[in-house]
Amino acid sequence: MKTKTVASVVCFGLFLLLIAAVKTIDVAKIGPAETSIGLSGINGAIHEMIGLNTKWYKLTNYLGILAILIGCCFAVLGLIQLIQRKSLLKVDRELLILGGLFVLMAIVYVLFEFIVINERPVLMPGETHPEASFPSSHTVLVYVILGGVMMIIGKYVDNSLLCGLIQAVFGVLILAMVFLRLFSGVHWFTDIVGGILLSSSMLFLFAAILDRVSEYAN
Repeated sequence: MKTKTVASVVCFGLFLLLIAAVKTIDVAKIGPAETSIGLSGINGAIHEMIGLNTKWYKLTNYLGILAILIGCCFAVLGLIQLIQRKSLLKVDRELLILGGLFVLMAIVYVLFEFIVINERPVLMPGETHPEASFPSSHTVLVYVILGGVMMIIGKYVDNSLLCGLIQAVFGVLILAMVFLRLFSGVHWFTDIVGGILLSSSMLFLFAAILDRVSEYAN
């Protein structure tokens, strides 16, 4: 547990350092509507190389919807247990902690809609000013939901082969989101890195809490 807690703190510390770097190092007006971005050399070079791919952008939106539906399945499972067992304390602790993870993710998601670190490298249809884009919210969404479910799926799938297959598929979907979101061209490189660091911090914390609760239960 201690190792996972330390890993969570380290990832979050790196996330904060990345924010500081994006706000202070090599800042230049290279975004649309002359928006500024830090680490502009690497961000600008990667975006220029990648360009914009709207098909991949749409695909990542579908992946995000899929992740939300999977998360909702576990939320419904928790609700069913609550109704049947008539006590929140009798709901599986894994589902309760997973619910806490989802709430934390939702708070972070909304928070960075208001705390603008930087804006997108492109103007989306109908926009006159680019949206906030740090960290990549779709990356956080898929990484946290599927990553969290991967950690507890063994409790609900008895067949080890099927469980491993589900975990492998979820792992591929997470990687697909990371790479497709980057290569869709709607984010700066540092947006994706920020999403990975923040998601990793939350998942390490989730794993540490699971370990602690399991120790107390035993």
